Parts: sequence; structure tokens; C-alpha cells
Amino acid sequence: MGRYFYLWEAIKPHLPPDWGRKRRNDDRLVISGIIHVLQSGCRWKDAPSEYGCYPTLYNRYNRWSARGIWQYLFHEIVGSLSDKTDIAALDSTHVKAHRCAGGGKRGGLLRKQSA
Repeated sequence: MGRYFYLWEAIKPHLPPDWGRKRRNDDRLVISGIIHVLQSGCRWKDAPSEYGCYPTLYNRYNRWSARGIWQYLFHEIVGSLSDKTDIAALDSTHVKAHRCAGGGKRGGLLRKQSA
């Protein structure tokens, strides 16, 4: 619990304020749900309900992406950790491929060369 509390306290001050008319869903749950979907590669619709409804996860991810909030968060967290003696790195590499992305049959590619 202590480690994750520290991580949340590092992120919390950099989140955008809640200026909407309706009360915003818990940022901690929504961010955890977004991370779950991105790490597992599942569809937004298949996200566990404990993170909230999937349209909320999808909409928050898209809106924050369009506004550059994810990049801002990564920049600020790395900047706050740069004064530590250890090296800090964030990796957001993610690759998805559809099951048919492997290509077609390869039998026709190998042909006998004529002399």
C-alpha cells in the first residue's frame, strides 16, 4: 500500500481540476482502469466494472490524450524524479496486432527460378 500511495501522491497534483457540472468519477479508479485496458490489450468494453463504466474510461482517455495531459503527466513525474540518485524511466510502448495481421499463405511466394 505504501508504494502505491506514494505513486498516487506524485500524480495527484498534476491532474486537471474538476470544473464540470457533474461530479467527476474517482480519478484513481479511472486511471487504474485505463492502465488495465492498455496493458492487457482488451477492448474498452471488456474492462472490469470495478473501474467504472467503460465509456467513462474511454472518454477520459481520449479527452486527456487530445489535451496532452498524458504527456504532461509523464514529463512532470520524470522531472520530479530527476533529482534522485537513481535513474527514472517511463516506458509507454504498446503494440497491438489483429489476429489476421500475420499475413496470408506463403505457399505462392517460393517459386522455382528459371535459368
